[in-house]
Amino acid sequence: MEYKDYYKILGVGKDASQAEIKKQYRKLAVKYHPDKNPGNKQSEEKFKEMGEAYTVLSDPEKRKKYDTLGADWKQYEQAGAWAQRGDGFSQRSQQGGRQQNSHFYNAEDFEGADFSDFFNSFFGGAAPESRSSSGFRNTPLKGQDYEAQITITLNEGYTGVERMLALGEEKIKITVPPGVRNGQVLRVKGKGGKGRRGGESGHLYLHVTVEPDLRFERKEDDLSTEIHIPLYKAILGGDVKVNTLKGNVNIKVPPETQNGKTLRLKGLGMPVYLKKGEFGSLFVRILVDIPQKLTSREIELFRQLSSLRP
Repeated sequence: MEYKDYYKILGVGKDASQAEIKKQYRKLAVKYHPDKNPGNKQSEEKFKEMGEAYTVLSDPEKRKKYDTLGADWKQYEQAGAWAQRGDGFSQRSQQGGRQQNSHFYNAEDFEGADFSDFFNSFFGGAAPESRSSSGFRNTPLKGQDYEAQITITLNEGYTGVERMLALGEEKIKITVPPGVRNGQVLRVKGKGGKGRRGGESGHLYLHVTVEPDLRFERKEDDLSTEIHIPLYKAILGGDVKVNTLKGNVNIKVPPETQNGKTLRLKGLGMPVYLKKGEFGSLFVRILVDIPQKLTSREIELFRQLSSLRP
C-alpha cells in the first residue's frame, strides 16, 4: 500500500501554518470541486484525496498524530498481516527493547470524511473499538466554500451595486452593500458547493477590490480631496463648488483662508457599512492659486497693497 503524503497532496511544506493549509486547500477545492468538473473522475478523486489530507492537517491534534505515525510508516508497513490481526502498531513500535510513547489511533480520531485504504489501515482498520468507515459515509457533509473576486468603482461602493456572477452553469445576482471597503470579504450564504448526503451547501466568499479614484482618497469611512481657488477668493472669502460622491455642493470659504487649510464637511464621506443613514466626512484641502501674467496695472496695485502692510 502506498504511503500518502498529505503535505504533498495539498502542496504545502511540513512547516506550513494552519492558515496556509486552509488557504491552499480552498484554492485547490475551487479548482477540483466536482460541481465545476462534472463527469471528470480524475478531478473527483483529486478532490476526495484533498479532503482526506485537509481533514488531518487542518486539526493540530490530528496533524500531530499523523506526523508521529508518518515517521514510522515503513516500520508499520513491514508489520504486514501481523499488524492487521490486531496486535497493534503501538506494540510493534516497542519491540527491540526501545520504549516509545505510542498510541493505536483509530478512524474515530479522523471522523467526518471518506477515508482511503491507507487511512483506514494506518489509523485504525484493526482497532476493535473503531467504527467502520461505512459509518462515516452516511455522515452529512457540508459543501465546499467557493471564493471569487469582484471589482467595483468608488461610486459603486458609495451607492451599492448588483452584479451577475457565473458559478459554473448557474448565474446568481450578487448585491454589494454601500460602504464596502477595499479588501473586504463578503459571504454569500449557501452559494458554494452542494452538500453531500444531505449536508448543507457551502458559502461563496467574495473578495472585493475597490478601484482607486483620482478625485478622492479614502481612509476607512472618510474621504479627502483638494480644490484650487484664486488668490482673491482666499483673501476675501466666498462660495466655492466642491465635487462630492453625492453631487456638487457649494461651500463658503472664510476670508483670509491660508494655502493648505483643510475644511471638514460632515456626512459627505462614505456610507458606514451596514449602518443606514451614517456617513463619514469629506475633508477638503484648499490650494491657493497665485495669479500669473499680471498686467502692469495689477502689478501697480499689488505694490500699493504691499506698501500698506507694515
